[in-house]
Amino acid sequence: MKALNNIEIERQLRSAIGDERPYLSFIEGLYDVSSLYRGYRIGVPETRDTCFDALVYKHFLETGKTPNDIAEALARTLHDRSISNAMRKFLSNYDERSVVGIMGGHGLKRTDEPYVKVALLSKRLTEGGALMISGGGPGAMEATHLGAWMAGRSNKDLEDALAMMQTAPNFIDEKWLDTALEVMALFPQTKYHSLGIPTWLYGHEPTTPFATEIAKYFENSIREDTILTIAMGGIIYAPGSAGTLQEMFQDATQNHYLSFGYASPMVFFGKEFWEKDVPMYPMFSHLVKAGRYRNLRLTITDDILKIVREIEKFRRGE
Repeated sequence: MKALNNIEIERQLRSAIGDERPYLSFIEGLYDVSSLYRGYRIGVPETRDTCFDALVYKHFLETGKTPNDIAEALARTLHDRSISNAMRKFLSNYDERSVVGIMGGHGLKRTDEPYVKVALLSKRLTEGGALMISGGGPGAMEATHLGAWMAGRSNKDLEDALAMMQTAPNFIDEKWLDTALEVMALFPQTKYHSLGIPTWLYGHEPTTPFATEIAKYFENSIREDTILTIAMGGIIYAPGSAGTLQEMFQDATQNHYLSFGYASPMVFFGKEFWEKDVPMYPMFSHLVKAGRYRNLRLTITDDILKIVREIEKFRRGE
């Protein structure tokens, strides 16, 4: 008799007890656009509310962000562990210093200049051998994966893709998802990959379909720590707000203590924003000079090529 795997066992047990949870605790691999948005149809916006991702989010809210039911809590824990296992398997194909993160605000619009710059930067880094990762949502996160998706194509192709998507610039726009899917159909990607790491805690923010691999978690604390831990090739900070600032301090702590053996670059992308609007770069620089932080590799610039050189130099061990 053929032995059953964990997924088959789970399905049989759930069928026997009438468990109608919309997600499996044991999954075979990471999500992607076809699995996460299963059931969605372009041009039929109401199907967004009944696709797999939306059903899981609805269940997440109904059973509680921190569930009292032990069975639900256990199911989510097993799910997130399965995601972590699948992600480690995926990342085993990459040198750890090639994994580069971009952090930034979810509210960044497709028509905003920083969005376009992030897409161009991500495209260039991907073509140079980086695996780009982000929190997997809209805004700067989506720009990261759009750039990776358009890797290997001309900048004119990226401009055309942006023009298509800018008809729905905000993630709350009805055609936000449709325009992304139309770009993906017009410009298919088979060579380059990127990894999005979103969470159902922020399920009101749609997951970008441009990430070829999607590690979606229930527990945001695990998700946040995972992003900062695996981005050993450095993290680039695009304009953002509270969440981005939190990630900076967490990243700086890991680098200060050399938690994983060495410090990775912290790149502030946008001089006006990070020096004046939200003066995080002067603060970190002051704390380094005062000896409060050690080992930080800080860069601030508006120059895409300078960032590429800094990231690639670090990857080479220089």
